[in-house]
Amino acid sequence: MRLWSRELWRLLGWAALGICLGWLLGLPGLGLAGGFAMCLVYHLRQLRAAYRWLTQRPQDEPPAAGGLWGELFDRLYRYQKSQRITQGRLRSTLARIQESSEAMRDSVVMLDRHGDLEWWNSAASNMLGLQTAHDRGQHITNLLRDPRFISYFNARDYSEPLTLTSPIDERRILQYQITLYGDDERLVMARDITRLHQLEQMRRDFVANVSHELRTPLTVLSGYLETYGEMADQLPPRLGRSIGQMQAQTQRMQNLVNDLLLLSRLEIDQGGQDHQPMDVTSLLNSVGADALALSEHQHTLTIEGDYPAQLVGSEQEIRSAISNLAFNAVRYTSAGSEITLCWKAFGQGACIEVCDDGEGIDPVHIPRLTERFYRVDKGRSTATGGTGLGLAIVKHVLLRHDAQLQIDSHPGEGARFRCVFPAARLSTPSTPPRSVSSVT
Repeated sequence: MRLWSRELWRLLGWAALGICLGWLLGLPGLGLAGGFAMCLVYHLRQLRAAYRWLTQRPQDEPPAAGGLWGELFDRLYRYQKSQRITQGRLRSTLARIQESSEAMRDSVVMLDRHGDLEWWNSAASNMLGLQTAHDRGQHITNLLRDPRFISYFNARDYSEPLTLTSPIDERRILQYQITLYGDDERLVMARDITRLHQLEQMRRDFVANVSHELRTPLTVLSGYLETYGEMADQLPPRLGRSIGQMQAQTQRMQNLVNDLLLLSRLEIDQGGQDHQPMDVTSLLNSVGADALALSEHQHTLTIEGDYPAQLVGSEQEIRSAISNLAFNAVRYTSAGSEITLCWKAFGQGACIEVCDDGEGIDPVHIPRLTERFYRVDKGRSTATGGTGLGLAIVKHVLLRHDAQLQIDSHPGEGARFRCVFPAARLSTPSTPPRSVSSVT
C-alpha cells in the first residue's frame, strides 16, 4: 500500500504541476493534460525497459527504477531466479532418470498423449530397431505393426502383458507392458524373455514326451493286472488284495498321464479348428449323468439350462472342463449334497456355473486353485483319486475360448465355479432350449 500511495502522490504531483503551468498560460485544462501526458511517458519508458529486459537480456540484472516499477522489477527477477533453479533441478532429475534408463537391460520407450515417440533408451534401439534420426515423433504403431500389438495398444487395457516376437529378429521373444502416466502419456517397456520361453517350451516338451512314454508301459501293466484280477478267486487272499491295490494305483497313474497329455496339448495346440455352436443344455445333461454315475446316485443334481443362446467352441474341450468341475463337486462333498449345473446370461455374455453346498473353500486358497498339483487338503485329494490337474485344465480350456474362471467360496457355504464367456462366443439356436431338470 505504501508504494501505491507514493505512486498516487506522484500522479497528483504531475497533475498539479501541469495545472500550475497551464494557469500561467491561461490554459489550465491543457496543463492538466500535459501533466498526465508526462506521467504516461514515464510509465511507457519503464514498460519499454521491462520489455527489453525480458525479451533481450533476461539473464541480466533488472533495470534500475524506483517506486512501484522498482519493486515490480525486483519481484520479477526473484521469480526468474527461482524458476531457473527449479528448471535446473528438473533437468538434473531428468538426466538421472535417462541415465538410469540407459543402464537398464529392458527397453524403455516414452510416448506423448498422441502415441508419438519422444524418447527411448539404447536397449529399445537394439530390441525394437528404433533409430533416433528417423523415428522420433513417429507414431508407435507405424514402427510396431503387429496387429496384436496395435489391438493391445488401442484397447487401453494394460492389466496383462503382451508377448510377441521382436520386429527385427523373429528368434527373440519380447514381453510388452504399457503404463499410463501424466497427461494420458504412455511408457512402453519391452523385456527379452527368449530364455524363459525356451525353458518353458523345454518343460512342455519334457512333460509331453514323458507322459507319452509312460502310457505304453502303463497300458501293458494294466492289462496284466486286469488279467490277474479276473483270477482273484484262484489266488491267495493277500496276493488278491495286492493286485487290487496295484490296479487302483495303475489306474491313478493312467489318469495322471492322460491329464498331463491333455494339458500339454492345450498349451501347445492353438486350437479353433473344431469350434462350432453347441447345445450347452444337452452338454450339461450329459455331464450331469456322468457325475451321478460317479457319485453312485448319492447326490442330488439339478440342471438349469433355459438360456436360449448356444456356445461357440470345442465341445470336447468344454465337456472336459465342465466334467472336471462337476466331478470335483462330487468328490469333495458328502453324500446327500446338492449340486447345480446352470447355463444362464451373465453381464454382456453368458456363463456356466457349477455350485454345491459342501464344506466350501477358504478364500486364501482360491488364487492358487488353478495351479498344477495344488491341493487344499493333500491327503483327502489323494484319497478321492484326483490328479491335481483338473482346475489347471479348466483354466486353459477357458483361455482358449476367451473366457475366465471365477471362484466364490467360503467355509461352510459351499462353492460356486463360474465359467464366464463373452458375447462374441454366443450364437442364436434354431430350436428352443430344454427346461430345467432335477435328478437324484
